[in-house]
Amino acid sequence: MSLIAENIQLIKQQLPETVKLIAVTKTKPIAVLQETYDAGFRTFGENKVQEMTEKYNSLPKDIEWHLIGHLQTNKVKYIAPFVSLIHSVDSFKLLKEIDKEAKKNSRTIPCLLQIFIATEETKFGLSEAEATEILTSPTLKELKNIKLMGVMGMASNTDSEAQIRSEFRNLKEIAKRLQHFNSEQVQIQEISMGMSSDYVIAAQEGSTMVRVGSAIFGSR
Repeated sequence: MSLIAENIQLIKQQLPETVKLIAVTKTKPIAVLQETYDAGFRTFGENKVQEMTEKYNSLPKDIEWHLIGHLQTNKVKYIAPFVSLIHSVDSFKLLKEIDKEAKKNSRTIPCLLQIFIATEETKFGLSEAEATEILTSPTLKELKNIKLMGVMGMASNTDSEAQIRSEFRNLKEIAKRLQHFNSEQVQIQEISMGMSSDYVIAAQEGSTMVRVGSAIFGSR
C-alpha cells in the first residue's frame, strides 16, 4: 500500500462514516493525483480554477472535483461543465454567475455558502446576516440551476483548541438556523469545516466534510 493510501486510511479511521474526506490536491502534480486515484480515492479539492481545469483534463472523468478556494465570477465558466461542489460562495453576485454558467451547461451545480467564522480579516466569507439575506431574497427563486447544500467555514489559524472548537460550534449553530429557509432549492445539510490541523475537532463539532491536504500528501 502506498503512503498516500495509508494516510487516507488512517484519517478515515479517525472520522465517523458520516464525514466525507476531500483530498486537497492543490500544487500537487498529476502523478500524485493519479497515485491517489489508483489507491481508490475519488474526491479532490482544488483552490485555483486554472489548476483544477488542467488536472480535470488530464485525469479520469469519474473524479469528484470540489472548488474550495476563493472563486472570481469571471472564472466560473471554466469549471461549470464538471465541478461537483463549490464550497466558497461568498456573494450573491457569484451565485448568480454560477447559475448562469450552470444553465449554459444544462447542469444544476451544488454550492455551499462560505461563512466568516475566524478572527483573521484575511479570510473570505459572509456574515450570518448576509447569508440570510441571500436565502430570503425573492431573486433566489429565479436561480434554477444552483442548489444551496450547506455552509463552509475556516477556523482561525491558532494553537488554541478552545477557540477552534468555539468557531466550529458557531458554524454548526449558524447552519442550524439557516435550515429554517430550506426549500426545494435550499437544503442546508452539509457543513464543510476542518483541515489537516483540526479535522478531528471539526468532526467532533459536527462537520460533514473535511478538507485535508498535508496530512495525506505531506507538507509542501
